[in-house]
Amino acid sequence: MNIDLKALNEIDLNELELDNLGAWPLVVKVIVGIVVAAVVSLLTYNLFVADEISGYENALNKEIQLRNTFKAKYAITANLEIYKQQMIEMEDKFSKLLKRLPTSSEIPGTLDDLSYVGTTSGLIFNKIGWLPEIENEFYTELPIKIEVVGQYHEFGEFVSKVALLPRIVSLHDFSIKPEGTGRLMFSVIAKTYRYKEVQ
Repeated sequence: MNIDLKALNEIDLNELELDNLGAWPLVVKVIVGIVVAAVVSLLTYNLFVADEISGYENALNKEIQLRNTFKAKYAITANLEIYKQQMIEMEDKFSKLLKRLPTSSEIPGTLDDLSYVGTTSGLIFNKIGWLPEIENEFYTELPIKIEVVGQYHEFGEFVSKVALLPRIVSLHDFSIKPEGTGRLMFSVIAKTYRYKEVQ
């Protein structure tokens, strides 16, 4: 079958009638056939195949997501006994730490403890007093401003003794400045904490 492309120039499109498709030149029949096949293919793809491909890709993505969820839940389930044991240990540690926090009645005694620790370390107190409480989600910070005069080794002894107190007290924002008498001034914020009971 030979298609003469030169014959395309000689075709008058006004002479082509839909009633008489069989009489159309071979070149026109081939071109129309290709166009019709392309249109049918495009419509078929858009109407039937595209949605199926999209659905298939969604199903693959869902399968990957479900597999990952399954793996995560399986890992948790496989280690459930270990997690339970860790929870028991954490609750035990938490209750021990709570016991180290001062109760409302013991909070004034914290000031006395710090004063005692400072004086037994050889420090002279210029200032010691409560600052405003700081509310947090699970606990309340109770800061204490301390200014003492002494020597380096006395400051170190003071910090060591604070760490040994039965109640939790942490030291923050310290500074050391020379005092006019050849001694040093140690300024620090000591913080103790009060646990907020869950209502």
